[in-house]
Amino acid sequence: MAKRGGFPGGMPGNMNNLMKQAQRMQRQMEESQKELEEKEFTAKAGGGAVEVTVSGKKEVTGIVIDKDAVDPEETEMLQDMIMAAVNEALRMAEEANAAIMSKMTGGLGGFPF
Repeated sequence: MAKRGGFPGGMPGNMNNLMKQAQRMQRQMEESQKELEEKEFTAKAGGGAVEVTVSGKKEVTGIVIDKDAVDPEETEMLQDMIMAAVNEALRMAEEANAAIMSKMTGGLGGFPF
């Protein structure tokens, strides 16, 4: 009587190829993510009165506010407060995104989607 289930001798050739392709895609995605994390993005608002720099890790790395836009004696404190608030908001958004993705993937680990 023949055994049911499984493949005699391991995975068939097509499955092996699919696994290799999936592993290659995962490595490429990891490399792309690392490259992205090393980049910086700068945006200006208010006609250049405010400039924000963000890393590819979604962290604010700098905020510059034109002194004409605020009281010159309080510029540094304002910059620090804005940076702290933006970073916290980004963390909250990332946590919410992770929770949504976890629900979508049913808790599957190791998959980049």
